Amino acid sequence: MFYMLVAPLHRAVKINRIVLDNQIFRLHYKATSLLLLMFSILVTSTQYFGDPIDCIQHDSVPANVIRTFCWIHSTFNIPAAFNATVGIDGVPHPGIQKYTPDEVRRYYGYYQWVCMVLFLQAGCFYVPRYLWKCYEQGLIRSLVQDLDCPIKENAEVCKKTEVIARYVRNHLNMHGRYFGWYVTAEVLNFVNVLGQILLTDAFLGNMFTTFGTDVLNHHNEDPDVRNDPMIWVFPRITKCSFHLYGSSGDVQKHDALCLLAQNIINEKIYIFLWFWWVLLATLTGVELIYRLMTILLPKVREVILRYRARMADRRMLEMVSKRVSTSDWFLLDLLCKNMNPVHYRIFINELAKSLEDEYGKRLLAGVDTSNTSTV
Repeated sequence: MFYMLVAPLHRAVKINRIVLDNQIFRLHYKATSLLLLMFSILVTSTQYFGDPIDCIQHDSVPANVIRTFCWIHSTFNIPAAFNATVGIDGVPHPGIQKYTPDEVRRYYGYYQWVCMVLFLQAGCFYVPRYLWKCYEQGLIRSLVQDLDCPIKENAEVCKKTEVIARYVRNHLNMHGRYFGWYVTAEVLNFVNVLGQILLTDAFLGNMFTTFGTDVLNHHNEDPDVRNDPMIWVFPRITKCSFHLYGSSGDVQKHDALCLLAQNIINEKIYIFLWFWWVLLATLTGVELIYRLMTILLPKVREVILRYRARMADRRMLEMVSKRVSTSDWFLLDLLCKNMNPVHYRIFINELAKSLEDEYGKRLLAGVDTSNTSTV
């Protein structure tokens, strides 16, 4: 589990020559995981090495006691006070007003867990990549054999491309599970990003799903009178109630005003994550539509193969694309991403020749069987 959490940071700085996915896939396990780890470190540094909360309280209660109590037991504000004008309707700060017996409170306790939740979310975005790597087991790396390097002897290139072509021919229609695991990983990426949006919404009190649009709608309003959604979700000033015994033995209630300085950082992080996750979910959805088209439409696979292997002979590419299945085409696509274009052209020619010979043998075998049965 620890490996999956720290792996995104290691992978982000490591140059990997073997490509097993596409740019959108990499946005999940590289960009998003790295961003979440950085945000987690940032929040952790402010939480444990700064002053995430500071409270104004009665002199009879030590400052460190009330500060620790309010941090552990959460704070609250009054939703009705958000609709009042600050400084006019008896409201000193948004969401803060004097005590009334029938007041409705909204409690905030998420701020203790932000750093850990971001850390776990970083690991979640790496899980699909981890599962795909576990099943892939270095197949592409073993097939490519340094053919991504343009400086190779022709004899060595021909020998290696012939080996790859022989492998593909001998394993036609046998990569269905291989392709299936990759598609599963892509689906998991989409499910995960949607799940993280819903999880964050529950974590922040069901106020995250429309957070970005709410911020945009209120962005141009006067800060003194607008009902700011960022203040709703990430209040700067909250209240905290502390009870202790008085001099006569009765229970006394002390209300404290608490400044949540950490929420200045939290609101910036989550407004960015809202737009980032919406964009990522949209791109991943488009990627799944593209994947469905490659599965259902052979012509699409042929066009993509021609585009990726522009240096290869077009007739050879057409012949190969018509002879291979969807899973075999996916393998050819990965090989194209990891081989030098000149070497890939040689490989396609070798594969086309191999498939043509195999097809001819099957055709001749069918003719011989027909003649024998006639006799």
